[in-house]
Amino acid sequence: MKELSHQRLAKTIRELREEKGLTMEELGMMTGINRITIGRIEREEYTPSITQFEALSNTLGFDLTEMFVEKDRTNSFVALRSEALTLREEEGVERLFSMMLSLRQQIKLRSSFENESNHAK
Repeated sequence: MKELSHQRLAKTIRELREEKGLTMEELGMMTGINRITIGRIEREEYTPSITQFEALSNTLGFDLTEMFVEKDRTNSFVALRSEALTLREEEGVERLFSMMLSLRQQIKLRSSFENESNHAK
């Protein structure tokens, strides 16, 4: 199973931004992402939304799929049922649910935007 590597993403964004001579502020202006958020991504403290991920990829010129690494399968069923969870597993489950809710909001927003665009035509 593939998983987003926050470490690889942070390193890629920081290195490409610096290679292009961009400040976080400048990259933010180009992508529509707040400079503070860019800093959090570079420090592995924030997972960008799909839209933000695409904007960074397009602006800096990296392949989205290269940010994912093969992850050993774990017993997710046990973790999701809150059985035998370590603190790290609990944090992972909370993060997973948070990302799922965020993705759901992104899908709803995108769908709403597309519906408004179709009605405007």
